[in-house]
Amino acid sequence: MRLSTESLERHRAAVRARLAAAPQLRPGPGSITWTINREAVVVAGWGRAILMQLAHPAIGAAVHHHSSFRGSLRASFRRLFSTVGAMQSISFGDVEQMIAAAAGINAIHDHVRGDTYSAHDPELQRWVHATLLESIPLTYELLVGELTHHERDRYFSEAAIMEPLLGMPAGWLPRDSAQLTAYMKEMLSGERLLVSDTSRALARAVLYPPRWYVAWPAFRLVQLLTIGSLAPSIRAAYGFDWTSRDARALARWTTALRALRRVTPAFVREWPCSRRQRTREQALAPATTAVCPATERP
Repeated sequence: MRLSTESLERHRAAVRARLAAAPQLRPGPGSITWTINREAVVVAGWGRAILMQLAHPAIGAAVHHHSSFRGSLRASFRRLFSTVGAMQSISFGDVEQMIAAAAGINAIHDHVRGDTYSAHDPELQRWVHATLLESIPLTYELLVGELTHHERDRYFSEAAIMEPLLGMPAGWLPRDSAQLTAYMKEMLSGERLLVSDTSRALARAVLYPPRWYVAWPAFRLVQLLTIGSLAPSIRAAYGFDWTSRDARALARWTTALRALRRVTPAFVREWPCSRRQRTREQALAPATTAVCPATERP
């Protein structure tokens, strides 16, 4: 989608103004956000988050009408790389890169609207955000290492920077495990989620795109992790089977990947931009400071 310069500049100014007025501090190199998000393997959890998101009828309709990832394996990877690039800019870029990435997302959201949905709807934004908050730490613990309760709460609190970035009301997003658990329980037990035929077709396109077997190892991991970690009611609504054999296969994959990670150097397993920005900010820090502060004012 081609975005106009006028639209991007307007959103840049709006994001910058909201950040200046917001109480949130931007997570820096010493934060739990950097610890988790710099691990490239955590993107394997996005499949779970996406399927949880598609269980909301409005999001399913929005993706059906506006997303371009279907049709080929190449389209799937192109969409993935675009999303990863935006995530990296928000997590690891400097302040201007973060603002530019958020402005680009908001400008795209201007065009994602229909009779029953708008990508700027705070209710839909909260559901999207919550599925990621739940899925990313879960994937980190499966494939990288354990998190303490305090680290999880810090991750949720630091992620609230998305409120001013995307124009959500202050205090709108879960700040700790208790708030996230209560919200997810409310959503799963209520009537707002309904897996439609459209959502089922989109889920199949996410997990089994054309010629997916060409990248079999990556897709097999995502398929097992996504289906195995879905809420049982959502998994059943999608029509996915989950057997004890599947559970054993997922256990083997996670054990093997955790062992592989222990012998993989950081320059392979971490996003390059996270290492570059950490090195840059440490070089700019006072000589008496060992690392950059965990949070910073944009």
